[in-house]
This record gives sequence, C-alpha cells and structure tokens, in this order.
Amino acid sequence: MVIAGHQDGILIPAMDRLRESSGRLRGVRLLHTHLGRACLTGEDLMDLVFLRLDSISVLTVDDKGAPNQFQWAHLMPRNRDRDPYRVYDPVDWSKGGVNHQASVESLEKELGRDGDVHKDISAEGNALLVSVDTRSRKEQEKSIEELGSLARTAGLNVADSLIQRVSSINPKSILGKGKVAELEVMALQSNASVLIFDRELSPTQLRNLTSLTERKVIDRTQLILDIFAQRATSRAGKLQVEMAQLKYTLPRLIKQDRALSRLTGGIGGRGPGETKLELDRRKIRDRISRIKNELQKLRRHRQNIRSKRVETDIPVVSLVGYTNAGKSTLLNTLTRSSILAEDKLFATLDPTSRRLRFPDEKEIVLTDTVGFIKDLPDDLREAFMATLEELSLARVLVHVADASHPEVEEQVNAVQELLILLGLQNKPQLMVLNKWDMVQDEKKQILQNVFRDAITVSALEEKTLEPLVPALEGMIIKNEKSDTLLY
Repeated sequence: MVIAGHQDGILIPAMDRLRESSGRLRGVRLLHTHLGRACLTGEDLMDLVFLRLDSISVLTVDDKGAPNQFQWAHLMPRNRDRDPYRVYDPVDWSKGGVNHQASVESLEKELGRDGDVHKDISAEGNALLVSVDTRSRKEQEKSIEELGSLARTAGLNVADSLIQRVSSINPKSILGKGKVAELEVMALQSNASVLIFDRELSPTQLRNLTSLTERKVIDRTQLILDIFAQRATSRAGKLQVEMAQLKYTLPRLIKQDRALSRLTGGIGGRGPGETKLELDRRKIRDRISRIKNELQKLRRHRQNIRSKRVETDIPVVSLVGYTNAGKSTLLNTLTRSSILAEDKLFATLDPTSRRLRFPDEKEIVLTDTVGFIKDLPDDLREAFMATLEELSLARVLVHVADASHPEVEEQVNAVQELLILLGLQNKPQLMVLNKWDMVQDEKKQILQNVFRDAITVSALEEKTLEPLVPALEGMIIKNEKSDTLLY
C-alpha cells in the first residue's frame, strides 16, 4: 500500500479489516519518508503503539530529494524496567537493511510467551483496570482492588492495573494521549482486550477513549450491570437489569459511534437488554416505560404477599450487608437451606425467604437480599427498589459484615449510608461479624472494641451461631413489646 502525503504528514487509512488480535501485532509494517532531517518523532511512536504495527521505519530525504538517513523502531515485550518500544539509532540509508520478518516472528513469540501467564477464562479474556481520580493513591488502590473482584466475578482475568492521581478530572478525555499510549502498550504486553475504568465514564469520555483505542472500554457501572445480567434469575430481576442497562445506554446512543458498537454483547453488554442497545432513543424510552409498568405490577404482587405475611403475624427478619459478606451462607446454615452461596460479589440478586423456627416454637421469615456496594449507580439502585422493598416490612435487620476483610469498617459504613438513603436507619439492627475464624487474633480485639454489641460467627459452622439465635429472638420480642406500647 502506497499513500501520498504532504509536507506536514500523511493520513493513515482505517485498518479495521486487517488482522486483529489483542495479544499480537497487526501484520503491517510502516515505512514512510520525512522531508527534512528529523528522524522518528513522538507522533511516529504513538502510531506504532495505537496501530499495533509490526514496526515503523523512516527514511529522511534531504533538500535535493535524495535519501539521507534510515531509522526504525518496534514494540518490546512486557518489562516495566524499560521503554515499551525499542528505537534504533539512525544510520546512513544505504546501511538500513533490516530482516523485518525474523524480527517480527521473534517478537511475537515473546509476546505470546508472556501472554501465557494470563490464562483466558472468558471469551474476552484479560482486562486492565484503570483508576483516574483525585483521591489519594491508597484510596485508589483499595477501590481498584474491589474493581478487580468485580471483574473476576464477571468472568475476566485481571492482567494489570494503572493508577493515576490527578488534581481534577478532565471532563472531555479522562486520560491524556500519552497515558492512553502507556495503557495500550500495557494491554498489548499483557494480552488484554478490555479496559475497565474505576468510575462512571461520561458519554464524551467514553467516545474519546474509544476513538484512541481498539480495545473494549467499559466503566464500573457497566461492569456491575453485566454481573447483574449474568446472575438475575427471576422475572423482576431480569426486568430491573434491563431497565438499568437501557438507562445507561440512552445518553450514550450516538449514531455511527464506535463506542456504541463496543457496548454490544459480552462483558458489560450481555443480558436481557443486549438486543435493545442499537435501538434509537425513542424506542428505548418506550421500552423503559413498558418495563416500569411491568415492575409496578410485580411490586403490587409482592405487596400482596407481604400483606399476607402481616396478616399471619409472622415477623420478617432481613439480612443486609456488603456484597460477599456471607449472608446467603448464614441463611443456609440457620434454615438448613441450599440457596446459591458463592465466594463472589453479588452471588445473590433476587430476594430469597426461608422460615426459621425458634426453640420455643416461634417462627420468623428470614430474607436474604442483594448485597450493597460503595458507589452503586443511581439508576441501578432505583431499579432494584422493588427488591429492597422487602426491607421496609422487616422487624429487625441483621447486618452481616465480613470481619476478615481489611476494609470491614468502610464496608459497614457504606451499608449504613445506603440504609439512610432507603430511610431504614431507624430499624432495629443486630450486627453480626462473620468469618470470625479467618480473623487474626490481634485484630479480633480491635474489632470487638469497635463493634461492641456485635455477635461473632462463622456462618459455615453451626455451633458458632448458638449465641445469634437467642439474641435475634430477644430483639424480636423487644420490638413486639415496643409496637404494643405504641399501639
């Protein structure tokens, strides 16, 4: 392919149809001329990175049009201690003979060998996590660790991460071109096909990022929506996920936008709503309206069920807590049930209720609810209000916390903040510190000082739950007496 440019540069055509693979080079070498004595420039090296070229070479031409010097560069395998590319010194044009074929074959072997470290566990394989924030680096590291857990729950392997602390967030392009180039090299070296940002990207930011990279770009909101889409089983759960997906997509629906094509299917785009992502705004709004009506009917149906519970005067106790705190496991052990309980975030989406009988023959309904998480998207929280309505009729909230988690206090605070948003802060609460067997001895005393009234349990071990049952029964009796006095 020969392209005629002008004195200031050349326009490289789209290469979408040429060989593509997130872990290999494109199979294209670029040899171009510079009118003057300047050899490879920073812009040339950016093209090398963003176009995933096998190599880039330049032949300088003097004032008389005669060839002058030759210089070339290629990308390098994964190594944080050196530059992402190797730039060779300029030589006289007559000495510029390079065996490109052998060089590229050797490079691709090294890239493939490095990629073997990161095994693909889904169709999209490896992901890079990106945090661009005004928070301290320590806070960013904590947040990106949780993002990694979310990515693994979605079926991705976390290959690497990039953290950048900024004084303010750029509303147009969250990362500069130089930083995106660094990200591109990291993605190539780690065989990553997905970039996950630890914040919600605006439509403009998403559009600008996808114009710079050929990799799939998703944000924290999309990732959570994808997990919900994978795990929703009930009719209500599927409708709620679809509505949240559509609300997310609506402002990002731009005709002929590359970003839109990357929202379709796979991580961040699967589930009931995936076939709606290419609809125009009017059709999406119509669909959202229909879903709202269907959810309203389901709410009324659930309200009828709850009313019957009230009529039978069976107390409802709801398990709340941060995602993956062990609520489902606790429910299973207390009620000898077998609902899904996995060591993954958001293993439970749809509310599950089981009866629990106390030794004095008193019964309660124990309800498991979706786990809470920091920075839960507003649309998602609104969409799952029907699920969280179960909490409004609960006599007691059992707040389950993962005592072994290094950020347990922050997680407890996040749950309390969400309960305030739901108007449930005045509900009687029983604090339960789960996974106590996994806590180191020196930390146990600290946690007991912080959470003085908490009950320590290991949800998998039935014997450790013996103090929990009478404490729960006592709170219910106390609550019933309080209701009688108020009446």
